Amino acid sequence: MPPLKYELIAEDLRRRISEGEFAPGEILPSSRDLCEQWGVSRSTAIKAMDVLRTDGLVSPHQGRGFTVVETPVARPAGRRRAGASRTTGGRPFRRLGTPEMMTPPSHVAVALALPSGSPALRRDRLVLAEDGSPMTYVVAWFPPGIDDQCPRLSAAGPIAEGTTHYVRRQTGRSPARGTDITTVRLATGQEADLLGVKKPYAVAVVLHTAYDQHGMPLVCEEGVTPSRLWELVDNYPMGTGI
Repeated sequence: MPPLKYELIAEDLRRRISEGEFAPGEILPSSRDLCEQWGVSRSTAIKAMDVLRTDGLVSPHQGRGFTVVETPVARPAGRRRAGASRTTGGRPFRRLGTPEMMTPPSHVAVALALPSGSPALRRDRLVLAEDGSPMTYVVAWFPPGIDDQCPRLSAAGPIAEGTTHYVRRQTGRSPARGTDITTVRLATGQEADLLGVKKPYAVAVVLHTAYDQHGMPLVCEEGVTPSRLWELVDNYPMGTGI
């Protein structure tokens, strides 16, 4: 099924933002401009902007239209169900260090279906709570090949549109299935320092792996959250006979 017109408009604006045509804080074309450029109705243009707003890429301003966000948001690892937006659970974050090719831990190598000793591209981020304190330390691993097609993954700065959209645009591969494995353990020394807790301290660890439409791993993220900040709420129907 070909993409709808509002999806094409959103994708075009996402690309232009990614390429630096519109900098953070800059005003995007108005709905009237988009209507004239694309030959669409105002409701279609507004729907395209809503897609970018849901992605956490733009924000509305009364009387000014939409501007590119000053601070991109990121999510802790996991909970990427279909229909969940980046702004759902998304928070400000800090990039840590410089992305580099490294040999991942064995459990990550297994998740990415990598031979023993094979390197992967590592990107670290620290997701922040509302008061700016550390909330979740996330290490993302990308299998070989993706880094070649997606050179911006190796840059130190954030990717405003999010790595999922960027990887999809560059490779044509989209996340179609995700697996989350949650465990509990004590924080390592590095994790305790980054999260601002004192050892020994219990942390929840979510290992999230995303697979493309062909079942091939796209990324494996390991998110570490202090136990006092981690909560999982699940609502579901129950039969009367249970």
